Amino acid sequence: MQKVLDALASLGGKPAETLTPEEARKQPTFADAVKKVTSDMGKSAAPDAGVTVKDMSIAGPLGNFPIHIYTPEGKGPFPVMVYYHGGGFVIADTKTYDASPRALAKMANAIMVAVDYHLAPEHPFPAAPNDAYAAYLWTLEHAKEINGDPARVAVGGESAGGNLATVVSMMARDKKVAMPVHQLLVYPVVDANMETLSYRRNAEAKPLNKASMAWFFKHYAGDPANPYALPMKAVSLKGLPPATVIAAEIDPLQSEGKAYADRLKKDGVAVTYKQYMGVTHEFFGMGAVVPKAKEAEQFAADALKKAFAAKK
Repeated sequence: MQKVLDALASLGGKPAETLTPEEARKQPTFADAVKKVTSDMGKSAAPDAGVTVKDMSIAGPLGNFPIHIYTPEGKGPFPVMVYYHGGGFVIADTKTYDASPRALAKMANAIMVAVDYHLAPEHPFPAAPNDAYAAYLWTLEHAKEINGDPARVAVGGESAGGNLATVVSMMARDKKVAMPVHQLLVYPVVDANMETLSYRRNAEAKPLNKASMAWFFKHYAGDPANPYALPMKAVSLKGLPPATVIAAEIDPLQSEGKAYADRLKKDGVAVTYKQYMGVTHEFFGMGAVVPKAKEAEQFAADALKKAFAAKK
């Protein structure tokens, strides 16, 4: 983990909160840092074989947006997870997070439909959740066409993407459409309270800290009382799909992830929560170089396999 953080520092990126969104999108990413560490270790930076990726475009409320379909080897039909990338609703795309859906497709033997939703501030809240929900509905409707099983569709994501996964679950519940069979929430953004214990402990952490979160929230412009912006504001989480919540120790979002898992449990949702020590926000897709990330990917994949098997 430290090697990745050192590599990221050596790439000379500037803190997001000192930049415009356009500038922030051009900064070196944690994926670039992982590539550097991989190459310094003399390993190949090529992604694992065994997963094919097809790029498409689908319609949403604001017009078309890209999706990327990661399919494992085998004959299918496969279970499916709609995957939402992180980046605070402002930066990044599926390409930045490619290692995560790729690893999950292979380890869970499932198709990943990864979604490049519209970003803020050009498209502030509720653009991202509306696109995320449109991609979920598209997946239910077109699963068979991509060799997927429409009866076994989960949602998941990291950080802002974890927010979108649980928000899509809420929207499905509220609009009475077929529910996801599972929600995989990796250090999800679910609240805007910056006085939690983990915010205080990790106020200066890398790659995510208090100042950058404030910058993301400012650009996202989500209504702080709306549960589709901040799921912790929901009156009830009853009826949401079973959840797996993954947290990192060195992460301002750790406290709210735990609080959300507790709240889901309290509202009768089956939850598995796991915190990984000694790792930071964004560790999840770093399985190539961070052993804890590989463990977390396997933990997530096992949870998905179990959820899919229950619906067979």
